[in-house]
This record gives sequence, C-alpha cells and structure tokens, in this order.
Amino acid sequence: MHDNPRPADLRWHLEDLDFTAIDTVRLRKRDDLFLLVCSASFIESGTDTYTRNLVDYFSGDAEVGDWLSQHWEPEELQHGLALKTYIEHVWPDFDWDGAYADFFTEYSKLCTTDELEPTRGQEMVARCIVEMGTTTYYQALNAVCDEPVLRDLTWRIRTDEVQHYKHFYHYFLKYREQEGLHRPKVIAALWRRVAELRQSDADIALRHAAAWRFRGRAQPPSIDAVSKQIYELMSTQYPIELAVRMALKPLLLGARMQRWAERPLAAVARRVLLN
Repeated sequence: MHDNPRPADLRWHLEDLDFTAIDTVRLRKRDDLFLLVCSASFIESGTDTYTRNLVDYFSGDAEVGDWLSQHWEPEELQHGLALKTYIEHVWPDFDWDGAYADFFTEYSKLCTTDELEPTRGQEMVARCIVEMGTTTYYQALNAVCDEPVLRDLTWRIRTDEVQHYKHFYHYFLKYREQEGLHRPKVIAALWRRVAELRQSDADIALRHAAAWRFRGRAQPPSIDAVSKQIYELMSTQYPIELAVRMALKPLLLGARMQRWAERPLAAVARRVLLN
C-alpha cells in the first residue's frame, strides 16, 4: 500500500478527520464494525494493482488513462489509508500490515487482465456495477454505525464513489457509441458483474481480516458465522432501491421505463441478495 497517494485534486484530505475524537473504548469490542472497516481498507488499499490493468486496457485513451491514474487511484488509496488509520486508532494491537500482506497475496492473483470484459464499453459497464457496490456498501455502513468520525469518513468515501460512478458512466456512453454497443451486450456485462458481487474480493478481504482478528482466541467464530453476522447487520440498512437504479442506468431505458422496472427488480433483489 502507498502511505502517500500521488497528489491529486482530492475532495478531502486525511487531516480533515479528527481521529482523536473517537470513543475507542466503546468500539474496541465491536468485532462486526472492525471486520466491515478492515475488509474495506484491504480492498481500497489494493487499488494501485488493479489500476495498472485498467490503464493498460485503455491504452491510447488519454482521457480515461489520466483520470484513472491521477484521480481515481489516489482517491481510492486515500480511502484505504483513512480506513487503516481508523483501525490503528481504535484497534492499535491489530497487525494491519501483516493481515494485509496475507490478503494481498491471494487478492493480487485475481487482478489480471483476463478478468476484464471483452470490450472497453462492457468494461465500463462493469466499472459502474463495482462503483454501485461500493457506494451502497459505504451508505449502509454509514447507517449502521453510530460513531461520528466513522460516519463522517464513510459518507466522504460514499460521495467519492458516486462521483467515480458518474465518470465511468460517462466513459461508457462514449464507448457505447464507438463500439455500437447494443443492449444485449450491456445486459451480459451487467449480469456477469452482478453475479460476482456475493463471491468477490470482499470475501477474501473478510476472511483474512477475520483470521487475523480472531487468531489466538480459544474459540474463534467460524467464517460462516462471521459472514452471517455482518451480512445481517448491513442488510438492515442496505439501499437496495439505489443499487437497482444505478445498475439499470447503463441500459438507457428512458425515465418512464426505468421507473416501471425499478420497483419489481428491487423486490426481487431484496429477496435474492438480502435473504
């Protein structure tokens, strides 16, 4: 992980957060919040590896390449650094660097160009789904926690992720025209990425965060029990309507058709994803 992301026109800085104001004693035994924050910090901190693949994939497109390397990557790395700093203030005995090294050994094997979509337009669709996932994750985390500094941090990150979504969507529209990308291929890209949401890098991050958090305990909880606990916590506040709205947008259905589709799809998604 880079402790000092490359300079960029960041919307906020680490110094804007008052980590000394955290009521650490009250939070220290909250395994659920720890795992949610720690797993997110791992994923955000590995962004530079993934960025290289995207920059290579979009080689020749200076607009996309410059934005990825000069804005998206530094902002994502700042998310990771801020979340790591939060961990260090609340759970100072946790060996974040050691746990992250284990996580990255496994995670980096997934960061290959083979995992990218077959066309640039379809990859932008996939990027929109990823940003939808992060936006809704941080919104849910913001809602389930009651610690002011973490709420401030998660909302800042959530706001960044919305902006990232807008950029990827803008680039999707450009490549849609260039490639003549019709709706069936957009749907295929959407489906592939949505299908991975519950079997993704988040699972790897959670597994390694839990393994290091509970090592040495006489009766550590199983990863299934841990996953169930935090999944149930997050599902109580997960903004499923927002997720569906963001996922449908690349289909360019038109305002009336999108509104017609959102409610039944949200109901289905709530049953499938949140149960």
